[in-house]
Amino acid sequence: MSENISKLSGRKGLKDNLFNRLSDMSKGNQLNAKSDWDQVAADYNLGISTLQGAATFYDFLSPSHLEKKAFVCNGSACLCAGTQNEVRQKLEERFTENHYAEKDIDDNLIGDICCLGRCYEAGAFQIDGCNYSGSAIFDLNDIVTFSKSDKSSGDNYHVGVLASMRILTDDAYQNVEESAASLKRVIDGQQKEVLEEIKLSGLRGRGGAGFPTGIKWESCRDVESDQKYVVCNADEGDPGAYSDRYLLEAQPHRVILGMIVCGYLTGAHEGVIYIRGEYPEAIKSIDNVITIFRENNLLGQSILGSNFEFDLHVIEGAGAYICGEETALIASIEGRRAEVDVRPPFPTEQGLFKKPTVVNNVETFAAIPTLLDIGGQRYQDLGSGKSKGTKLVSLDAGFNKPGIYEVELGTSLDIVIDELGGGYKQPAKALHIGGPLGGIIPIQKTQNLNLDFESFSENGFLLGHASIVCIPESMAMIDYIEHLFQFTAAESCGKCFPCRLGSTRGKEMMSQAKTGHYKIEPQLLADLLDTMERGSLCALGSGLPLPITNALTYFQDELAPYFSSRIPSVNIN
Repeated sequence: MSENISKLSGRKGLKDNLFNRLSDMSKGNQLNAKSDWDQVAADYNLGISTLQGAATFYDFLSPSHLEKKAFVCNGSACLCAGTQNEVRQKLEERFTENHYAEKDIDDNLIGDICCLGRCYEAGAFQIDGCNYSGSAIFDLNDIVTFSKSDKSSGDNYHVGVLASMRILTDDAYQNVEESAASLKRVIDGQQKEVLEEIKLSGLRGRGGAGFPTGIKWESCRDVESDQKYVVCNADEGDPGAYSDRYLLEAQPHRVILGMIVCGYLTGAHEGVIYIRGEYPEAIKSIDNVITIFRENNLLGQSILGSNFEFDLHVIEGAGAYICGEETALIASIEGRRAEVDVRPPFPTEQGLFKKPTVVNNVETFAAIPTLLDIGGQRYQDLGSGKSKGTKLVSLDAGFNKPGIYEVELGTSLDIVIDELGGGYKQPAKALHIGGPLGGIIPIQKTQNLNLDFESFSENGFLLGHASIVCIPESMAMIDYIEHLFQFTAAESCGKCFPCRLGSTRGKEMMSQAKTGHYKIEPQLLADLLDTMERGSLCALGSGLPLPITNALTYFQDELAPYFSSRIPSVNIN
């Protein structure tokens, strides 16, 4: 069934994209109009039930979402900062007592959203599609009055570097002339030689799995097909990570150039940047640069006078974290429910519209221009072991100097914490690194770790996006574990039982243990985590046991009162 939907959606392609059509219907309050459903069904030769089943999957397309007046970020960084109760209270007071006196708070005018990418100062919320954070909640009257001007509060975070060479954060590629010169050098070169430079560099995908980029691109290149696609996964919404936001807004030329190069090397002529709807500033930034590139013959037909053609399309996500998983992302672009597909076949063989597709994340594409300028060997000289190059690190509001830092892989984690982050604002008990599915690292273990894939894996953790969230000593670890289970339960696509049911049951176990009415059976929890790890289709369900296991291992004494018997030691090495 899903294959048929993919191919029927593919007949219209990206210019008349089905998912965009459904989104536009939602924004126009047309989801209840039968005539509109009939028209879309006829245009795409799909059943109304199939279309409605897809539309109801996404939070942002639901009528209840459209009725909300404001949204409070419930991501891990904001939770740990302890700011969100006050944010919610002030929003409720404003929208229920001042402007909407006829409404009651029970009408639930304030919704939840995760994550707005403002982890550097927390206190994040959204009004009228604009994002705010930090002390902005204390200017709520002005924000509500002038929100129609569509101006979010400005960013206030450090951008720094701890590497012998900048790959992602320098001032290159800030104008169209530099971008054109870089792209011209690639197009004038031999495709195979350019691809060999990427393979030589050792660049690994920066989305978490760390698969070699050059090998992935070569795999797609080698598949015979009448059409191929390049997809930038800009929907990886790990709470605590805002490096994608930085690149999309401050370094958009790099991202787009990397995608064009990928299209040139693989034989693709169209690409998609799927940007999470929680990042409105990023969407505007990328739209603007795409327009500039088209006007200057860097996109479209006969690029820079060559016979190469390539164009890009932006698709705005609709509030589904699972779209950070590549097969769910592809399903969403096609207008399907964003459910995870079984692999193989992998996207490089059968991806978007069942055509060969390269899917990489924002940081991977952004690294390509400088990598090719300096050469694969020079890039490979950066980093350590199999972890080559540099990595963007997101430090949250728990640090004295929160921000985005470009760090050479292999750098001591303590150096990142102390020299870049300036240490902790308040005593911390642990760091959660790599998003909600990354490892929970007790403070005493940071001295044993280097910032690279191998060091984290060998010690039972996960580097992932390299987002770092400080868990303060004041936060109960049982609360944080409950938060992780709750997040997974809310964001599960629901396709596989271990993730859908396991996360819900885990959340219930933590909640009941906190009330004192139930004590957790260690073996029952261990079985649940084992089932999720072994049986889940994707990393959302199979990855959650890692941080839970870390917490059980390193915080046994704190968690012991919630368990019916002693928590068994867990070997995570």
